[in-house]
Amino acid sequence: MKEKIQRFMYGRYGMDQLNKFLMGVCLVLLVISIFVRFPLMNILVFALLILMYFRMFSRQIYKRAAENTKYMNLTGGIRRSLTGFKTKVKDKDHNYYTCPNCKQTVRVPRGKGKIEITCPKCKTKFVKKT
Repeated sequence: MKEKIQRFMYGRYGMDQLNKFLMGVCLVLLVISIFVRFPLMNILVFALLILMYFRMFSRQIYKRAAENTKYMNLTGGIRRSLTGFKTKVKDKDHNYYTCPNCKQTVRVPRGKGKIEITCPKCKTKFVKKT
């Protein structure tokens, strides 16, 4: 059975980040539709599922890749800020400060008391407690 599925998917686009996003939106809308009876919600979920499967089984790989690239470019800033936020939350050994001059994020060790921080980008010095 696995070989049949692999043969069927040969030459087709498959899953990408945009399809994963569409799947998440479908799941959220389905959960909302359980609590809120709105008939257009089911139609929207069905349309998104059709779009997702159309993209997944499409043989026009270049067009689907271009759509995914546009999506990735549009959401790039959001994804970078979320990644930075996750890094800051997980890092218990350092504090993160922004330079008052150029807004560059500076990482300094935690527990050193009051220190003078020099921004590596613009060489501005500022004092913070770690």
